[in-house]
Amino acid sequence: MPLNRRHLLVLGGAAVVAAGAAALLAGPDEAPPRAEAPLAFPALPGRLAAAQRIEVRQGPQSLIVQRGGGEVWTLPQKAAYPARADRVRSLLVALTELRLAEPRTADPEALARLGLDEPGPNTAALLLRVLDGTGAPLAELVVGRRRMRTIGGPEGPGGETAYVRRPGENQSWLAEGRLPVDADPNLWIEREIANIPEERIRRVSGTRDGKMVELERDEGPDGRLRLTAPANAPAADEVSLDEVGRALEGLTLIDVRPEAEAPGDVAGEGRFTLTDNLAVTARLRQENGNVWLLLSATGDDEAARLNARWRGWAYQVGAWKLPAFAPSLDTLKKREG
Repeated sequence: MPLNRRHLLVLGGAAVVAAGAAALLAGPDEAPPRAEAPLAFPALPGRLAAAQRIEVRQGPQSLIVQRGGGEVWTLPQKAAYPARADRVRSLLVALTELRLAEPRTADPEALARLGLDEPGPNTAALLLRVLDGTGAPLAELVVGRRRMRTIGGPEGPGGETAYVRRPGENQSWLAEGRLPVDADPNLWIEREIANIPEERIRRVSGTRDGKMVELERDEGPDGRLRLTAPANAPAADEVSLDEVGRALEGLTLIDVRPEAEAPGDVAGEGRFTLTDNLAVTARLRQENGNVWLLLSATGDDEAARLNARWRGWAYQVGAWKLPAFAPSLDTLKKREG
């Protein structure tokens, strides 16, 4: 029987009700299911073991992360200092999961509006390349504007999106997925130098301007460092003593250089005697207010592990760390008021 206008209105109303019911069942933070977008690099998961080099270029900055032995990645620009393994892993995994959700403009004149103009010193576009040992690309991408997507927004469920295109192509895409990539080498280096709890420090000898002070921890569970030499020393400031005790706890770097390139003049030295037969010596240099730290350890297996990490490197640390590693009577004296 032919459908009249009344039948069509009834069917249309039923469809609206069904769609509304589906939306209610999906919940307030969920979108109705949709077809999954294709992967940007479908063959990459099976080829990641061959990845040997990551190249990033954005504006005037460039970055190279090179695979060393095993799973160790290093930064040639930082004299092969270790890269953050978590950051390398996150980027490579993100590339295997990146999906091309929607085609966007293929007009070369319009690409700049998406941040996808030709990468160069005067553009914001980012060029990312993952290469194998022969220099052949495993993944290449020009990355433009990135943003967080609101839950239930017009482009689907929440997450991160980016405008991307393949090098040499004008076709752009709205891609779904994180792209944790940046061209600043300092964001890729492993920043932790040491993390030795303050309660392990038993004694400290500090030298500044040829003068020495000595600190020793009191016995007992609440024992604190106290100034023991010179004998006629004035009362010490407890906050300053605590900073010496925490010198090796949560220690992170600002920058790193080969030890032979450590800048500045000698600024002091500290020797930390710890539990478990461990001793750490800190030598400090200073230039234009910047403090550089050179560390070495003596003792058993723990010292060997620390030296394997520290040997050959000079670390720039916060200037406030100088009195913590090389205390003096002046930096320890109790403040008036």
